[in-house]
Formats: sequence, structure tokens, C-alpha cells
Amino acid sequence: MIPLLILLFLAPTPSLSAPTTLTVTPKTLTKSGDTVSIQWSNVPSPSKLDWLGIYSPPDSRHDHFIGYKFLSESPTWASGSGSISIPLTNLRSSYSFRIFRWADSEINPKKQDHDHNPLPGTAHLLASAGSVGFETGRGPEQVHLAFTEDASEMRVMFLAEDGEKRYVKYGEKKDQMGHVAVASVERYERGQMCDKPANSSIGWRDPGWIFDAVIKGLKKGVRYYYKVGSDSKGWSETHSFVSRNEDSNETIAFLFGDMGAATPYTTFERTQDESISTMKWILRDIEALGDKPAFVSHIGDISYARGYSWLWDEFFALIEPVASRVAYHVCIGNHEYDWPLQPWKPDWSYTVYGTDGGGECGVPYSLKFHMPGNSLEPTGTRAPATRNLYYSFDMGVVHFVYISTETNFLQGSNQYNFIKHDLESVDRKKTPFVVVQGHRPMYTTSNENRDAPLRNRMLEHLEPLFVENNVTLALWGHVHRYERFCPLNNFTCGSMGMDGEPSEAFPVHIVIGMAGQDWQPIWQPRPDHPDDPVFPQPMRSLYRGGEFGYTRLVATKEKLTLSYVGNHDGEVHDMVEILASGQVLSGGVAASVKESETTSGSGSGSGSGPRGELTKSTFSWFVQGASILVLGAFVGYVIGYISHTKKAATSGRSWTPVKTNEDA
Repeated sequence: MIPLLILLFLAPTPSLSAPTTLTVTPKTLTKSGDTVSIQWSNVPSPSKLDWLGIYSPPDSRHDHFIGYKFLSESPTWASGSGSISIPLTNLRSSYSFRIFRWADSEINPKKQDHDHNPLPGTAHLLASAGSVGFETGRGPEQVHLAFTEDASEMRVMFLAEDGEKRYVKYGEKKDQMGHVAVASVERYERGQMCDKPANSSIGWRDPGWIFDAVIKGLKKGVRYYYKVGSDSKGWSETHSFVSRNEDSNETIAFLFGDMGAATPYTTFERTQDESISTMKWILRDIEALGDKPAFVSHIGDISYARGYSWLWDEFFALIEPVASRVAYHVCIGNHEYDWPLQPWKPDWSYTVYGTDGGGECGVPYSLKFHMPGNSLEPTGTRAPATRNLYYSFDMGVVHFVYISTETNFLQGSNQYNFIKHDLESVDRKKTPFVVVQGHRPMYTTSNENRDAPLRNRMLEHLEPLFVENNVTLALWGHVHRYERFCPLNNFTCGSMGMDGEPSEAFPVHIVIGMAGQDWQPIWQPRPDHPDDPVFPQPMRSLYRGGEFGYTRLVATKEKLTLSYVGNHDGEVHDMVEILASGQVLSGGVAASVKESETTSGSGSGSGSGPRGELTKSTFSWFVQGASILVLGAFVGYVIGYISHTKKAATSGRSWTPVKTNEDA
């Protein structure tokens, strides 16, 4: 009996299954955009629904992930092992990672993301990995500039992990930044948010501390170098900008709406991969400018965070290469503000103002930006008053006006009085061109039926001010396409002064909401959706384009030119020229646009292209000579974003965006 027991003891026993392992390297990152490699092994009976959860803070509840990726994005997932690389943005808190098993039978149709795809379940945890953090002492991030009311100043804003005093060091030479500006500091709290998800445990994250400094006494049109931070907490890298020049005979700006930001993972809200291309091409143009001043204008629907705090961080990380070089100006859109109890919500607007702000009620927008002027409206809650609503400034030969379509603009309101007084006070000898910008359009031919009551009030209250004061351009977002109209007054095209007839200086309305948001209104039936409605292109609509992109404005004392640049090729797809007299020259596509596009009128996307006779542009853009040299500088920039832009489709389990009018 004893020998038998010994033999049984020495005999090999069946091996137990090895546990699932999850490792992440490196453990410490230097700055936003640095990449971690996530590796796993021994996933039993791999399924296409197995997924990786991304968490920050690292001790968040299982269902409070900030994003997720399916393991099937790794080519070797079916073996039970694989790896994924993800660039991470500094959220001022560490990250952790977890792997879950999820079954078809556990899909909950009531828990969906913005595109109505089911959110993954967290009932079966397979493995978790320790935290990954960022180095301390490397200085603040999310640096962005803005003009003040004084042309000899530049505002510098940035974000840090605490409220300890920070500064801006600056000077005309990179190695001699002997001047110092002290930054003020501000932050907002969860209790100041107005609704969920912004004030819920899923949407809320520590927003950090927002610093705001003003550099004063700048010389005209001079390049200045600067960095932000402190000796005790570290300094940022050195940036530079070119100051405004009041005496300049040239104005350069890059304008768009509805851009958002991309994420390297799927999250609760749809994100905008095209935003990366928009910033890439604008950065190309800025590099080509040399020492010419310029600025960016982003007219509403800024980050599309919609109450999910970390998406603001992703947005500012995306724009920093541009916004740290030129002033970045904004106006408020529905996705920054709208909420059920907003103070101004007249009876006629029940289809207009909803819950698009995700409970933020304008708070992150109000504190993360600081625009010229002091416009504000109370929220009626614990939240601070909503700021940056309407303001104006001069840049060279153009007077720029920003308005809010989300707050009261009717006759007698504070905003109406500002617009009226501002337009009547413009010195047209100094700034012969006036450009007004707001989020929701006064004119559009897309099927934006829910905004019809608002458009009617804009036509009644604001259009007479625009016409009477000879506004040159009215630029709008909200509709995620490009559309250029003839000079308009009450839906009627004014004379363009052709064939010897006198011209009528009516405003030219252009919709420029094509910078990133991927919901697109349908103008023409698609081959796979022949029953979709068709929205005819009336005569007042001269060009409709479906290409993502932005516009660039170049103006002298004599002429303003606005060009529509497409993201897929960085080329001009449409342009219009307006003389200082208000006469609108016949606009058209640039000579570089393919012949098929100019003759078929289809544009480069699904838009219906130009209407009427096109004239070859005489517009000369300085970037043409420098673009080849500059593109080399973007190789590293693009490579750094490759993993950020590619959301690999899950094999057999790809979620498809559902695009509805509610996404505008």
C-alpha cells in the first residue's frame, strides 16, 4: 500500500489553466501623445467580444472606463495573446487597463453609446494591469493663445495639475526670454455642472487648474518666444508667436466650425478623426507664413465633449501645435451650452435648444477660453455666468465680430445692442471688411428643420443689421458641410455688378461647419439609399461641398479672398473674392481642382459642387511656393498621430456610426 501511495504522489497531475496576464510598458510617460504598449496572453477560448477597458483615474469602477478597444484589433487575438499600442493624453491622473469577457447573451440594448451601439459589459474580469502615469516637473500642457482688446497684447492660457503659481517667460530671442508675466488661476467643480453626464461619476473628471496670463507691450508684427510654468513645477517647451500689427495691409485667418477631437479608443460619444487632418493642413499653412501674423477662428461645437471631461483634454492636446503659435478664437455652439433649464428658452425654441451640451451649460467653454470683451449671461445655477458670448476685434484690414446663437439675440437684448453698436462703429477706412461669425446658420439648404424657428428670428432681427451696415461675410457652422451663397438679402440674390450693372453690397453667407464632425446632411441620394430625400440646390446656393476641411481668409485694403481647402488633398476646392466696395467677384474653384469636379459640379465629396459659370482664380496663395519644403516637417507630426487616427475595425464586430439630425 505504501509504495502505491508513493507512486500516486509522484505521478504528474493535470496542469491547471494559466491565468490571463496583462502588462503595460512603459510605466511612465513624458508628455501627452506618448504611446504605451499593452500586451496580454492566456485569454481562454478567445472571443471577438473580449475587450480592453481604459481607465483614469486607475481605481475607477469597472463601468466607468473612459474608452475601450476590442482585443480582436490585434492580429494574433485568436491565439489568446496579442498587443495594442495606444497614445495617451495627460489627464493629470494615472491610467489602468482591464480585460473583460463579454458574451452575445449579455448585450444590454439599453446601454448604448452615441451611435446606438451597445456598451461592453463588465461582469467577467479576466485581468488587470497596474497604473501608468506621466513624469512630473515637465511643465504645463494645453497651451493656447488669444487676442485681447489691446493689439499690443497676447493672452497665454494653459493647464496644470495644481494651483501653485505659474508664469510666462518671454522675449524676442529664444535664448533671452527675460520678461515675465504672472498667470492668474481658476478652476471649476463638479457641483457647478448643470446636468448629467457632466456632473455624474461617468462624465466628471478632475479638470485641472486653468492658468491665464497676458503679455503686454508687444512690438508690432514681431516674433516672440515664450514658455510657461515655474521653477518648482517645471517649464513647458518653448513656443513662439508673431504679434498683431495694426498697420498691416494684410489679414490672414483660418476659419471653420464643428471640429471636435479624435481619440485612440472608442468612448461614449462619437469622436472626430477628421479633426487631425484639419489641424495638420492648417499647421502646414502657418509654417509657410514665416513671420506673418494670423489667427484661427473656430465657430462653435468646439470639442464635442458633451459632458465627458476627458474629451476636452484630447481636444486641447490636438490643437496645441497650432494654438500655441497663433491666437485661437471661438464662439459658443449648442454642444458647449444647451441644457434643459437654460435661462433663455422662449416658447418658439422648443425644437431648437435641447440637451446637446451634455450638462456642461457652458462652464468648461467659459473658463478654458478667454475671449476679448466682457460679455456674459447668468446661468441661474451654481455655475458661473456663461462668458465669451459676443465680442469683436480688428485684425489688419478686417473687423471680426463673434455672436452667440444660443443666447438671446432678439431686438432689445444685450447681445442685439452690442451687435448694433459694434457694426455701426466700424471705421471702414481702417477696416474696409467686416466678417460676422456665429454657430447656427441664418441660411442653409440642408434639412435642418428643427432650427427653422431660430433662423426666422435671425432673419427678422439680425439680417437688417447686417445689410444696413454692409457686412462683408457672414460665416456659420452647425451644418457639417461647406455651402457658399450669393450676396443675400431676404433670400434674394443681390447684383454682383456683372455686365456693367451696379453691384449691391449684400452679405455673402457661407456655412463652414465641415472641420471634423462626421454627421453630414444629405443633399443627393446615395446609391445604397435611393429613397433618401433630395434637397435641391436653389439658385442662391452657388457651391455645396461634402469635403471635410477649413477656409482661409486673405485680405488686403482692396480685396478679401476666402478659400475652401479640402482635407483629403490640402487643395482649394472653392473660393470667392470680394472687393472693398462690397462688390462680389464671381467665385469659383481654383485651377488645381480636377476637371471632372468643375464640369460635373459634384465637388470632391458628396456635395453638389458649384452652380453657374466658374472663372479661373487669379488668387495667389503664398503657401504654394513653400508647401513642398514644409511638408517634410509634417512627417514626424503625422507619424506621431498614426496610431491616434486609426481605430481599427473589429473583425466581425465593427460598430457603425448612426447619423441623425440630432448630431448637428
